[in-house]
Amino acid sequence: MCESFFATLAGELLARRRFASQTKARMAVSSFLDVWYNPARRHSGIGYLSPIAYEAKTTMQIEMT
Repeated sequence: MCESFFATLAGELLARRRFASQTKARMAVSSFLDVWYNPARRHSGIGYLSPIAYEAKTTMQIEMT
């Protein structure tokens, strides 16, 4: 799993990009994680849904019971 994460990070964020400082690089990685990777990326562990879609589906199922 970790290798997959770093491959995605390198391919989506770091490829062909230079940062002016280490702080700017850290901010870019943090933003990548908070905005795209964690909430929007589909995860195999939850049926290839994004966490947002999974939570919506789960909430809908709970409300219908």
